[in-house]
Amino acid sequence: MGYTITLVDDRQAHALSFGPAAERYERGRPPYPADAVDWLLPAGARRVLDLGAGTGKLTRQLAGRSLDVTAVDPSEGMLAELRRVVPGVPAMIGTGESIPLAEHSVDAVLVAQAWHWVDAARAVPEIARVLTPGGRLGLIWNLRDERVDWVRRLGEILDGGELNRDTTVGPPFGPVEIRDFGWVQHLGPDQLLDLVASRSYVILLPSDQRAALLAQVRQLIATHPALVGRTEIDLPYVTQCARATLPA
Repeated sequence: MGYTITLVDDRQAHALSFGPAAERYERGRPPYPADAVDWLLPAGARRVLDLGAGTGKLTRQLAGRSLDVTAVDPSEGMLAELRRVVPGVPAMIGTGESIPLAEHSVDAVLVAQAWHWVDAARAVPEIARVLTPGGRLGLIWNLRDERVDWVRRLGEILDGGELNRDTTVGPPFGPVEIRDFGWVQHLGPDQLLDLVASRSYVILLPSDQRAALLAQVRQLIATHPALVGRTEIDLPYVTQCARATLPA
């Protein structure tokens, strides 16, 4: 059973909904495969902006590469969690349309699980402003691989919650390149519930509908042959990446 969300087209409401669920987001959301991050980063990049950084899922992977990382997000609640888990990384309030950085100050801007929240017509020139000539814009999404039966059933429960993942960038950037990376996240049943509960449209549901949806997920965990009795669940993903480069 799916749920009709009256706010599904209210991009700002959804984008700003995550703060109260920051801890669940941190516990349940997956990281990103290292080879996908490699593909997004331009050769020789040192200064990287994680735009729409959330709780720092990508930030910590970039910081772990000894890059000079800055995190920007519109939610103070999410940034508070980021500062806790990735201490020492500059973390600032901002959006794709208004980035609190100087011109030509970063070599790459990566947007993880967040490009669908921005107004691309306003964000593209703003991102170009903060990039160095020849700099790179990289977009990345983790998508559940619903070719697996129980994952498809989870998708049916969550029907209506997916948002558009338009990879259009446009001038002044060059052509967009696309690549997919398959991988598997290993998580416990409680983490799977946190993953579901941290989705923006679930956060915005009336409490009775949210409880009913989470009850369906618990029922799936308790009854599906691939999940019954499992303390570790294998959740397959296809990570979709897009990259575009500014002229040098």
